[in-house]
Amino acid sequence: MSQGQLFVISAPSGAGKTSLVAATIARVEDLAVSVSHTTRSPRPGDVDGREYHFVEQSEFERLIASGALFEHAKVFGNFYGTSKQAVEAQLAAGVDVILEIDWQGAAQVRNIVPKAVSIFILPPTRQALRERLVGRQQDDAAIIDARMAEADETIAQAPHFDYWVINDDFEIALKQLQSIILSHRQRCAQIQSKHPKFLEKLLGQQ
Repeated sequence: MSQGQLFVISAPSGAGKTSLVAATIARVEDLAVSVSHTTRSPRPGDVDGREYHFVEQSEFERLIASGALFEHAKVFGNFYGTSKQAVEAQLAAGVDVILEIDWQGAAQVRNIVPKAVSIFILPPTRQALRERLVGRQQDDAAIIDARMAEADETIAQAPHFDYWVINDDFEIALKQLQSIILSHRQRCAQIQSKHPKFLEKLLGQQ
């Protein structure tokens, strides 16, 4: 069975990454998002195993020590990480996998998997980013100010990614994200991987 493709998607908080990824997963077949582990507390509506695997810090440290994590990073005082076993199992089954992670984790993944395709989601303006953070009604003013300050460091990492998607109009951004994934599947190497004897059969050589 052919190996799946790894896609790494990062963005500043509030840029719409999670919504875009969820909509893409719903519309594109043979595509899955890896559910990360985190030490942060669940927010209202969060379900363990759906948004994240919520674990205590001691358990997260055990995962790091045992080499069970593909990547990990500390963001806003909480740890986030991706299960190595879960990602490798999906890729081995021929499923394309999205890692929805911060730029620190993305940098680790690019070093480990140079063929990973990296995508950065950007807001159209700083004002739009702040308005979205306020509109989520998840954080107080101090946290929003901290997220805006963090956004500068995050956005500065955008040049290290293969693709940019500017999330001004959601439907347009969604189509752009889907097109990146679908067009990558049409690369010669990807099709040959999934159908190794296609040309021979087409030419009547087998």
